[in-house]
Amino acid sequence: MPGSETALATKADLRSAALQRRDQLSPDARAAAAEALSAYPLPVVVPSGGVVAGFSPIRSEINPFPLLRRFVDAGACLALPKIVKRGDPLSFRAFTFGEELPRGQWGIREPRPDAPEVFPDIVIVPLAAFDRRGYRIGYGAGYYDLTLTKLRAMKPITALGLAYAMQEIATVPALAHDAQLDFVLTEHELIDCRGA
Repeated sequence: MPGSETALATKADLRSAALQRRDQLSPDARAAAAEALSAYPLPVVVPSGGVVAGFSPIRSEINPFPLLRRFVDAGACLALPKIVKRGDPLSFRAFTFGEELPRGQWGIREPRPDAPEVFPDIVIVPLAAFDRRGYRIGYGAGYYDLTLTKLRAMKPITALGLAYAMQEIATVPALAHDAQLDFVLTEHELIDCRGA
């Protein structure tokens, strides 16, 4: 479809620009932002025994671990994603702080292969850019769109995008398969996207 090709090309340009801006943040600014957003009241209530899935940050991504520690303090169990193969949803594996995280595909730290598979109630999602409707631009492989769609077919979940405020753009050119976020949390605010 021509519209899809145009949207994909636009997304690629927006992704490139957003990542360039993000890469210009100093390590100190990145660390301060991660601590600042973790100081907000938790955006969602963790169900009893609930599982919160984070991610292992790569390159200049915001670090979710300070926020994950807050979720643990609230009684959550943790998980991290494991790439199965391109075109498949992510598999989430149980994780606790202090466990070794070997490097998986693209050098991303993942739980050990024998870690139990879990199905999170809250998914913290990385991104390159986002808008206030809850649409995001990732890295282009579609892993999180596939994953959120699969999990939402299984049970109610909350998708929480984590980003620096400067990653916001006016409008993400969304396609039919793009999965919306429920919230985006930055160092400046919590954005509720559910009514957008």
